[in-house]
Amino acid sequence: MSIRVGEVIAVHGTKVVLKIDEQSSKETLFFEGDKYKGVSIREYLSIQRGFRDIICIVEGEFLDEGRTELQDGKQTFVRKVEARPIGYFDRAGFTQGIKYLPMIQDAAYLMPEEKIRSIFDRKTDGDFRIGRMLKEEIAVGLPWRRLFNSHVGIFGNTGSGKSNTLAKLYTVLFDKKLPLIEGKSRFVILDFNGEYGGEQLAPAASKTVYQLSTLTNPDPNDPKARFPLAPQEFWELETMALMFQATANTQRPFLNRVITGKQRFGVNLASLAAYAKAKFRQSFCAGEVKPATLDLMRTVAKRMGNQDILNMLGHVTWYRNGRFNYHGAFIDPDGAQYNAHIAPIVDTLDAQGLDDFDQLVLRVNLQLISDLNAGYVQFEHIQPLLKRVESSLASLRKVLTISDVPPVERLLTVISMRRCNNEIKKVLPLLFAKHFYNSHKTTVANPPDRTIHLIVDEAHNILSDQSAREAESWKDYRLEQFEEIIKEGRKFGMFITIASQRPADISPTIVSQLHNFFIHRLVNDRDLYLVENTISTLDALSRSLIPGLSQGCCVVTGTAFELPMVIQVDRLPSHKQPASEDVDLERLWSTPPEAAH
Repeated sequence: MSIRVGEVIAVHGTKVVLKIDEQSSKETLFFEGDKYKGVSIREYLSIQRGFRDIICIVEGEFLDEGRTELQDGKQTFVRKVEARPIGYFDRAGFTQGIKYLPMIQDAAYLMPEEKIRSIFDRKTDGDFRIGRMLKEEIAVGLPWRRLFNSHVGIFGNTGSGKSNTLAKLYTVLFDKKLPLIEGKSRFVILDFNGEYGGEQLAPAASKTVYQLSTLTNPDPNDPKARFPLAPQEFWELETMALMFQATANTQRPFLNRVITGKQRFGVNLASLAAYAKAKFRQSFCAGEVKPATLDLMRTVAKRMGNQDILNMLGHVTWYRNGRFNYHGAFIDPDGAQYNAHIAPIVDTLDAQGLDDFDQLVLRVNLQLISDLNAGYVQFEHIQPLLKRVESSLASLRKVLTISDVPPVERLLTVISMRRCNNEIKKVLPLLFAKHFYNSHKTTVANPPDRTIHLIVDEAHNILSDQSAREAESWKDYRLEQFEEIIKEGRKFGMFITIASQRPADISPTIVSQLHNFFIHRLVNDRDLYLVENTISTLDALSRSLIPGLSQGCCVVTGTAFELPMVIQVDRLPSHKQPASEDVDLERLWSTPPEAAH
């Protein structure tokens, strides 16, 4: 038996009204050695109906001023509470959902802590705990089997504790399951702010950290200073189009011709030099030469480091008769003047020692020379792509390396982009997501025998559909890539965890595909509206708590959880916390500058 606290006096649909005894409002009660919480908002009551206990959550309390009772000779108002059924206990244990409803005069009882824990611990691993329930102060386990087999969203304003929740979730996972999941699953963190490059999450032996930077030149002897891509992946149309934001109708077909030429003749660098010499001859000896090819030839000579050709091209001018002139002699289509004056210098072209980035610049310029001479393209349509290739490669060379040697695969890969410029921060996450998604999709069995988990912290940086700094077509392409992963990835064993302080800025398609949520404090109306209209498993009472949640406290809900829970997430030890702590101004400002040094 338990402590009887009242009885049912009204049932309106799924809303139950109970008359509550005066003594039931005490905060804590003890009965036969068990601890009970008194009746208050968001506490649980058990209403006996036959052989079943119907479990209700208290949602409101009021005094009925129209009814009074005499107690100890004093007239008192009748105290009532409103409750909502959430499930029931029978011989098989707790079952979530409304199947039975109480009737008038059914007795209501308080619930001991162990029985409350059994509601939330059902179908969970009791050892997988990241915190305690806020109201009940009960440590409950999370259903890790269903949680990590889904897409997860962690939302909250800055300073609300979402980074600690993300780190705690995966720290507990690796602490408990590391020997069992190593070699079967991989975890990749896209870290925009450099929060996970230290001792966080996993031991150093199971962790690879890439510290990418566009601010300085990388150390050629440091394998973690640049992310390795295989040549066949770099020389692929989707990768090129992504890196250089190629338009669909003109620039993508042009890039496709560049890549096709590389695949046919790219093994031998001597063939690239021969190709360049042929295009130089074609440009000088065309029936009507194109003046734009002169600048393109200068770019090729400069990239190949041939100063003699640059000097020669400096004396070449274009005349309105449609011919190039070199030292007063017109270069005619018959090639005689070309062979006499130009060819001996052009024959010194040499492509040896060029890396893939230089080869790309060469091939793009040579392909444009070829297309202009053949009349395939308009120069002004392709020139923006050339400029993007040349400007982007300066940054991409600092953060990527093209290598046939596959990197050592470890359980956790952290890619820190803290020291990268905004342009690279937009492109690289897409490149990495596509890299891991495609390689996993083509090698995994059906059903999946391996999984890959992509974790995107500060996801609004790349998943926003509100950005005004980029072209609409590029924004659509960027979102489509991630939407494909989040919609189709589950079939191939690829799951995404996103953390963001502005969920309303993230594409609604992406948010709607998330299965489970850890929601910290949110105060913006658009964010709250999104939460209300997207997360079907969130009840009105839990939703009303979100704007006032304290630091580290979150509402947990989703398909892995039968009922929403409000959890105070435990803080990690200082050396395990993400590098996102607030500045301690008291300590910072308490020391004079000269003493601080």
